[in-house]
Amino acid sequence: MSFSENLAEIEARISKACQKAERETAPELVAVSKRQTDDRIEAALAAGVRVFGENRVQEAQERWGERRSQYPDLKLRLIGPLQSNKSEDAVALFDAIDVLDRPKLARTLAEAIQKLGKTPDILVQVNTGEEPQKAGVLPADLEAFITKTCPEFGITPKGLMCIPPADEPAGPHFALLAKLANRYDLKELSMGMSGDFETAILYGATHIRVGSALFGERDS
Repeated sequence: MSFSENLAEIEARISKACQKAERETAPELVAVSKRQTDDRIEAALAAGVRVFGENRVQEAQERWGERRSQYPDLKLRLIGPLQSNKSEDAVALFDAIDVLDRPKLARTLAEAIQKLGKTPDILVQVNTGEEPQKAGVLPADLEAFITKTCPEFGITPKGLMCIPPADEPAGPHFALLAKLANRYDLKELSMGMSGDFETAILYGATHIRVGSALFGERDS
């Protein structure tokens, strides 16, 4: 199937999930473009997609540096782990950084924001499955992070992001993230990927991150 056909199918599934959830507002579709080829990126742009998610700062710089001037309505979201020493590059390139997860990163992002005079939207990543190998603030630590750490550095998060454990049903993790966002009056929920975005929509996702279902499987 072509990219346009894949996009139409995803949009139909989003619409159906919104109807089921009795939602009037659809979530923003974030096309996960990491490691995709130039022809696939161009096909996405030709189909009207303007919101893209990237995992690595350097790869995103190479892919989007020149395209930013061609597409002024482009919106880039960082959805992969961010090293503190890349904070300035990330703030310079991205419109949203969805992976704030530790005090050191809050500090370096705040310094970059002040230096560059540019404030991307920031989401806090929550490790809902409490997986030791995965980034994210533990649910038990989130209150202190939201109410103390972020204000200390002058950062006002817009929402939360999570990646549920691969071997568990996603629904309970999305429910937990929605509950936490509501508790701290955070409006944005980035959750749901190719295999579970319909479930995420039921739980109130405002952003869904779809890669393989849009682009097809990545070339290895």
